[in-house]
Amino acid sequence: MDERLIEILLQSFTKILIPCIKITIPLTIISYVLGVALALFLALVQVANVKGLKQFARFYIWIFRGTPLLVQLFIIFFGLPSVGIMLDAFPSAVIAFALNLAAYNAEVIRSAILAVPEGQTEAAYMAGLSYPQLMIRIVLPQAARIAFPPLFNSLIGLTKDTSLASNITVIEMFSVAQQVAARYYEPFALYCEAAFIYLIICTLLTWLQSYMEKKLTWKQPQEKGEVQVNA
Repeated sequence: MDERLIEILLQSFTKILIPCIKITIPLTIISYVLGVALALFLALVQVANVKGLKQFARFYIWIFRGTPLLVQLFIIFFGLPSVGIMLDAFPSAVIAFALNLAAYNAEVIRSAILAVPEGQTEAAYMAGLSYPQLMIRIVLPQAARIAFPPLFNSLIGLTKDTSLASNITVIEMFSVAQQVAARYYEPFALYCEAAFIYLIICTLLTWLQSYMEKKLTWKQPQEKGEVQVNA
């Protein structure tokens, strides 16, 4: 590696890292929080078998799981203006990522809720708990433990998917890497540098996931049949 390329990589590292901190990470966090909140709503209306809303949730999930994320980004940013809805690039990306993420995570949360033993539900009703109390006190805490690994995996996936936002003019990390690569005519090295930053972020998230999973692990003693929870 010659001195010129090393100098370019050192100078470009900060230029790429700054939009990562200012745009990519906030875009990921905001989209993820909104997506999980919507996913929880979609899962609950299906489990509760709310007429009308359940059919809407199934239709919604079918649409967003069956179409590419990039196409959804283009429809929201480039398509909606044709029907009078104008959105800036960043909120368009947030909406697209959140809606797409919600469709996948809704199925994760629904499956986790259904995995909670029915005997606990029956016992809660016999104890006089209402349906909201049952969900908040009994079902959702246990479902959260079951759903945590796939939900966290979706966060890692979303971190990488934010690079697609460059296609709708969001000045995030990858779009800056493209600009710098076009300026210095070193696409391979600069794209590798951007990939390295993504790799570092996802590695840190993976370590965090591993640590939190250990804290949330169910432990079953060998001699007793009772289930114990790691606090």
